[in-house]
Amino acid sequence: MQDDLTQREIKELYEQAGSLRDQGKGKTVSYSRNVFLPLTRLCRNACGYCDFRVSEPFDDEIFFSPEEVLATARVGEKAGCTEALLVTGDKPELRYPDARRWLRDHHFDSTAQYASEMARLVLAETRLYPHTNAGVANRGELVELKQVNASVGLMLETTAERLCQPGEPHAQSPDKRPRARLDFLENAGELGIPTTTGVLIGIGETRQERLESILAIRKLQERYGNIQEVIVQNFRPKRESAMAQAAEVPLSEILWTCAAARLLLGACMNLQVAPNLVQGEWMAACLEAGINDWGGVSSVTPDYVNRDSPWPSLAFLQSQTESAGFRLRERFPVYPEFIELLPTPLQERLKRDADKEGYVAAK
Repeated sequence: MQDDLTQREIKELYEQAGSLRDQGKGKTVSYSRNVFLPLTRLCRNACGYCDFRVSEPFDDEIFFSPEEVLATARVGEKAGCTEALLVTGDKPELRYPDARRWLRDHHFDSTAQYASEMARLVLAETRLYPHTNAGVANRGELVELKQVNASVGLMLETTAERLCQPGEPHAQSPDKRPRARLDFLENAGELGIPTTTGVLIGIGETRQERLESILAIRKLQERYGNIQEVIVQNFRPKRESAMAQAAEVPLSEILWTCAAARLLLGACMNLQVAPNLVQGEWMAACLEAGINDWGGVSSVTPDYVNRDSPWPSLAFLQSQTESAGFRLRERFPVYPEFIELLPTPLQERLKRDADKEGYVAAK
């Protein structure tokens, strides 16, 4: 694929991607209803585009307490959510003595271990199903997370090593080294954990580098078969980040990447864009380019990773999906075809809550 595609070639690319999606997914587009639980916004990385991370710990903001986690989760449960999205910064205990001390005082060795315990708490005390993004967890931490999560997530973002060089967005982010993230994904694959990953576009990578990242994901999927979803996440500048003045990704690049991902990953891969990161009128175009999922949306909590980009309402999501000729369906944080990978107790519980096709049963 070249940067100088003609309009006719671009149209054919999207048509091929959309046709391939229809072969594997039909006209069903899914989403999950979540409550966002930012367990800690401390992180040892300092990515150029991030404003989720806070640079200094405050005594009452080092970690969400178990009481805060459960109280917020119950608000989400009452509002009809089925997913508890637990998110942390990456290994803050390696950078901040206060975080290390807090974890030690509460009998935890790592942030990922604390995330696992909070997932266990949510699972035990609510009807929500956890989906945890706790950074580059090690194999032992992943073993623990598997028992109490419907799925886990880690964005590959990019395999471009050059973006870790001085002056680039990952220069101060050891956990964004491609090898570290690929090792996580390989461990999750070996353990058979339903896993969400994806590419982040617009942070200085080339189209060729995007293709290489997508191909790395395809290689993992061919080997392990546990990647349930690939996200095409477009960079949007954030006011408090180092890249606040960088240009936003144009629609053409989002659509090109969606179509390329569909063609490379095949008919059956679940391909997502976040509806709060694309303009409302862009949503139909993303569907045309081959996606089949809108990811998690929430009516009770903001997207703490993209605080300037509010979630669309479910009514708007449905109207945009249906007007483009698709049917919107609510899923759990594990896709129906990956439920069989879950540990038996979690699998049996989820099947009781699901309809016969593995989606959220109509309320």
